[in-house]
Amino acid sequence: MKKLLASITAAALLTTVAYAEQDLTSIDNTKIPWGLGSSKDSHGKPVDAVNAQRKYGEMGGLFVGDNTDEQHKNLWLTFDEGYENGYTAKILDILKAKNVRAVFFVTYDYAKDNPELIRRMIDEGHTVGNHTWSHPSLPECSVDELRDELFKLHEYIKSEFNYEMYVMRPPMGEFSERVLTCAKELGYTTVLWSFAYKDWVAESQPDAEFAYDKITSGAHNGAIYLLHAVSKTNTRVLPDVIDYWRENGYIITPM
Repeated sequence: MKKLLASITAAALLTTVAYAEQDLTSIDNTKIPWGLGSSKDSHGKPVDAVNAQRKYGEMGGLFVGDNTDEQHKNLWLTFDEGYENGYTAKILDILKAKNVRAVFFVTYDYAKDNPELIRRMIDEGHTVGNHTWSHPSLPECSVDELRDELFKLHEYIKSEFNYEMYVMRPPMGEFSERVLTCAKELGYTTVLWSFAYKDWVAESQPDAEFAYDKITSGAHNGAIYLLHAVSKTNTRVLPDVIDYWRENGYIITPM
């Protein structure tokens, strides 16, 4: 992963003039709604994520890590931040206490309304990722709209926080080959996930025991965990989940 991100740095981000010259209209824009079936391969990885990595990895997509060394297992912890529900500061407290680096995918509204949290994420060594300017389905955007959704937020974060983003996550997990190609041209790796569960409904949170069992039973080498920071339950079980991962030999890897 580090090698991949090193080859697609923020320094490679194109200017508005340069990217406007790229022709993306001929690239397939069929919407792919990302989701995972229950089948797993011999390494315990979701088959859908493994197949997607093979198909879309060259386009800059990241669905699951390719590491199969069971002596050096790794995973990535990511959070989506569509709006603030009062738990992110506590999540950051937990990550700091556990010495864990995570990825927070943010929108423009989130960054504008919560600058102190964005600054804390950056200062404490986390990765801030591009979750688009206004959270649309990217395959439904025109080429110009697609570029603006990524580029405008990139420039805002750079201007307000002196931070260059280099990973992005498409809203709702909806992408296309055009979306992947555009993001890659703008210097981004598109990060999807190999584990997620229904944790985002703030008014209907899962039981803590259920959530802990669900999250820990989904562990696999190269896992990309998607958790939502609006979840009270995720915040409650996160310390124990981190302990479980480490006790079972997983290294929580920065992006």
